[in-house]
Amino acid sequence: MKKQIPNFITSLNILCGSIAVLFAVSGNLIVASVFVFLGIFFDFFDGLAARSLNAQSDIGLQLDSLADMITSGLVPAIVMFQLLNLAFLGTMQNLTDVFSSQGWNVGIKNYLPLIGLLIVVASGYRLAKFNVDTRQTSGFIGLPTPANTLLILSLPLILEYQFSEVAESIILNKWVLIGLTAVSCILLNAEIPLFALKFKTWDFKSNAVRYVFLALCILFLITLKFLAIPIIILMYIILSLTWKVPEKRIIS
Repeated sequence: MKKQIPNFITSLNILCGSIAVLFAVSGNLIVASVFVFLGIFFDFFDGLAARSLNAQSDIGLQLDSLADMITSGLVPAIVMFQLLNLAFLGTMQNLTDVFSSQGWNVGIKNYLPLIGLLIVVASGYRLAKFNVDTRQTSGFIGLPTPANTLLILSLPLILEYQFSEVAESIILNKWVLIGLTAVSCILLNAEIPLFALKFKTWDFKSNAVRYVFLALCILFLITLKFLAIPIIILMYIILSLTWKVPEKRIIS
């Protein structure tokens, strides 16, 4: 029975991601973000539960990737689609609007926001590669999908809670969004070794980079709020490039 506890937690991630999809499609990016954060919370603790209960399994690994495909693949792609809609059209829309007769009349710019869906393609490839790539140990090769998701979801949160004309001009610039889409797709599958926030033990020596990273995250979030998230992702990459990844594969 205890071996099903991690899978149950992963299932909660799937549920949260599915609800987030519904809100993102309807244009409520803030509530979608809340459910994504809940999903990522469960994503962190399913692996922790699996290791604590010695309940790691191949099914858990596959289920975890399927959950991430929804919460950290599909949702950020839809969020980017909606942000691109705002940038190109000044309003959000669903796919029914995109392919309606009115959509055809708008012209090519009505379809350019679909570029955001490349994120779900890159995320799917990244997750499939992780499941078969034996080089990936207790760290990752390429940006983890949850980190990429936090980066993208920080944009509507900044617009909502830390609005400024400068922030709006940058975040809703169509070329910035297209560029960010391309960069995120590349980072997801880049040959860059990155450490994972997966604690096998709680001692400081073997987890120094993780504790330092978490401390800096808390500091930045307190002082900069949602503006801190892009900085944290950049810091994560920089720290990882100076840290040797351990050699045991993570499964959940």
